[in-house]
Amino acid sequence: MNPVPETILKRLERLHESIVRVIRGKAEIVDALITALLARGHVLLEDVPGVGKTTLAQALARSLDLEFHRIQFTSDTLPSDIIGISVYRQDHEDFEFLPGPLFSNVVLADEINRAAPRTQSALLEAMSEHAVTVEKTRHSLAEPFFVVATQNPVESTGTYALPESQLDRFLMRLSMGYPARDEELELLRSSGAEPELEQLEPVLDAREVIEMQDLVPEVHISDILLDYLLKVVEATREHEALALGVSTRGCLAWQRSAQALALVRGRGFVLPDDLQDTAESVLAHRLLHGAPVVGDDWERSRSERAVIRSILETIPVPR
Repeated sequence: MNPVPETILKRLERLHESIVRVIRGKAEIVDALITALLARGHVLLEDVPGVGKTTLAQALARSLDLEFHRIQFTSDTLPSDIIGISVYRQDHEDFEFLPGPLFSNVVLADEINRAAPRTQSALLEAMSEHAVTVEKTRHSLAEPFFVVATQNPVESTGTYALPESQLDRFLMRLSMGYPARDEELELLRSSGAEPELEQLEPVLDAREVIEMQDLVPEVHISDILLDYLLKVVEATREHEALALGVSTRGCLAWQRSAQALALVRGRGFVLPDDLQDTAESVLAHRLLHGAPVVGDDWERSRSERAVIRSILETIPVPR
């Protein structure tokens, strides 16, 4: 696909500009979130409290004319609380399914690591299958369907770590970090991001989002870049510090993310930068260390990202 239709470019520009009205100084994170949406993936936002994880998800949701639900996870949250339940209707002498908050287009799964493993599994299975099964009946979820989950990696009390096999269900793991000093000063002057958030209006609807998602597989990626992609993935499988490298599912996720980022950047073809700029967020959380990493989830995340960076530095980039 070359060039990208002008209507698509204008849609992407409107969406980006809407979100950065609230999330200042984090254009790369905003583009990564939009990239995951277009790639039909899901995002895990992992960072310390108070840096804007929830606000970012809400800004995206308010910018889209889609149904949105926020789920605040606790240890008491049951699978049925998010999926829904079947209740017997005496007047109809039959069971009726009452859908839960997962039956939305955009779902904010706040503090997912506070949910018990059974509830986490129910969410992650729905993310993978785009459907849930209740009482042996399969119920399809809405399209588009996009989950943004958040967790605080430095607090372990009362939390349940996501297993590596389930982390793989997220297309990307992102970290926002603290804002730059001038951006933080501007937030202080304007009393935070809430006033701007409340003023956001939808700039895209479901049809427009799906049309853009359908364009992602048409973004061209050359055999030279596919060879580069495989060299990086193979290096993770052979790395001495790792017990497991990136799987074939991870390969496909990285390719799809690079194609989506190229589209976000206004191109119908992938460049090496698209692969390099998505590598850490797509690949790092799919690695399994051979020996336990000392410290919390934050330290483990840093170590995984460092492995990906070291591999990228050793493999020549095609030009």
